[in-house]
Amino acid sequence: MKSFLRYNLTCSIISRGDIVGKGVNEVKDIIFFKNMLDEEIVGEAKKGNIRAQEYLINKYENFVKSKAKSYFLIGADKEDIYQEGMIGLYKAIRDFKPDKLSSFKAFAELCVTRQIITAIKTATRQKHIPLNTYISLNKPIYDEESDRTLMDILSEAKIADPEELIISREEMGYIQNEIGEVLSNLEMEVLMSYIDGKSYQEIACDLDRHAKSIDNALQRVKRKLEKCLNIK
Repeated sequence: MKSFLRYNLTCSIISRGDIVGKGVNEVKDIIFFKNMLDEEIVGEAKKGNIRAQEYLINKYENFVKSKAKSYFLIGADKEDIYQEGMIGLYKAIRDFKPDKLSSFKAFAELCVTRQIITAIKTATRQKHIPLNTYISLNKPIYDEESDRTLMDILSEAKIADPEELIISREEMGYIQNEIGEVLSNLEMEVLMSYIDGKSYQEIACDLDRHAKSIDNALQRVKRKLEKCLNIK
């Protein structure tokens, strides 16, 4: 009887949202792990404690869902991005080293974000969809000496949080359609090669064109992007 009362008292201390819909064993796990640091629970998971791993996955599941909602990938549904985020969380549990200065929470966020972005970059590169990276868009669109970049154009178009290229479904659909309509096949090929990090000379060689032709194509891309996105 005393153990039963102690069990119920403990449950009353835990947030109701933590235990609603949970089985007895799950509630016991919550009680056991509740007062432990995440770093300690990760240590248990690394020792092969499946319940510790499940506890962390359940604890961070809503975070992964929230993170996944911030990204959009043409041709994929939200579940695909969510699954990539969960893979990132699993890798965080597997790879976390307690001797590092960062907390597990910070490390998990890094792993989840990195996994999602990597998946998006890989998928869009394979499908030849524009805007497939949030890093190379910082390259100058005129030439290597220019301060004006594709990212400048996109950020001026009021894309949310250009640092990570978090784009809403409506904005991304609009931008992708507009770009597909205004760019020629050559301009699209040049843009994709440029975003992939190739130099003017490499693009010219791949497309059997003069480097000047590639430079002209990129300048046309810049002007067309500004025009279709109503940049003054």
